[in-house]
Amino acid sequence: MEQSYAYAYPPGTAPPPPQGGGIAGVIVDPRFCAPYPVDLAIVRKMMTLTDGNFVITDVNGNLLFKVKEPVFGLHDKRVLLDGSGSPILTLREKMVSLHDRWQVFRGGSTEQRDLLYTVKRSSMLQFKTKLDVFLSHNKDEKRCDFRVKGSWFERSCAVYAGESDAIVAQMHKKHTVQSVFLGKDNFSVTVYPNVDYAFIASLVVILDDVNREDRAAGSS
Repeated sequence: MEQSYAYAYPPGTAPPPPQGGGIAGVIVDPRFCAPYPVDLAIVRKMMTLTDGNFVITDVNGNLLFKVKEPVFGLHDKRVLLDGSGSPILTLREKMVSLHDRWQVFRGGSTEQRDLLYTVKRSSMLQFKTKLDVFLSHNKDEKRCDFRVKGSWFERSCAVYAGESDAIVAQMHKKHTVQSVFLGKDNFSVTVYPNVDYAFIASLVVILDDVNREDRAAGSS
C-alpha cells in the first residue's frame, strides 16, 4: 500500500526555492523527491536495543524513517528503514580510515556494486561539524558533491551542493510554528524542492553518530 505523506507547506504557500534548490535530484529513489519543500521532524525517544534513539517523521507525526541500530557491539553499521520497515539504506563506518568515513549502500546491501555515496570528515580536528559527501562515481574524491557544515550541538547544520553556497537542506531548532508540538530536544530539517530527502535523512543519522562518538571521546 502506498504511504501518504503530509508536508509543512499547504499548496500555494511554500516559499520560493532558494538558490540551488533542486540541484541534488534523485540519489536514493525518485519517491523521496518532491517538487516542494519537505520538513523532516527528528523525534528523539528512549534508547532501545535495536531501534535507535530517534525516528524521522513528517510534521504531522507520520513515520517516514527509523534507524535499526547494530546489535551485540557491532557499532559499524546502521540501517535506515522506511515507515513500513523496509531497508532503504545501509550506513557502514570504516573504522580504520584516517578520517572518519561512512559508506552508504542501497537497501540492506554492503556490496560495492550497491555503493551510493561516501561521507567523511573534512579534517580530524574540528570545532564545528564539517562533512564531505562523494557520490559513488566520484572516484578520486578531489571535489565533494555535497558538504555539511555547522554546529550539531546548536542544531544549525546545513547541507550544501558541492563547493558552492547553494543550500539543499537546513536544520532548525524547534522554534517554528510547525514544530511547536515537538518535545524539547527535537528539531526539524527543511529539505528543499527536488532534493532526495532519504539522502538528507541518512546524513542526519551520520551527524548523530559523529556527535555520539565525539561526546564519548570527550568524556574518556
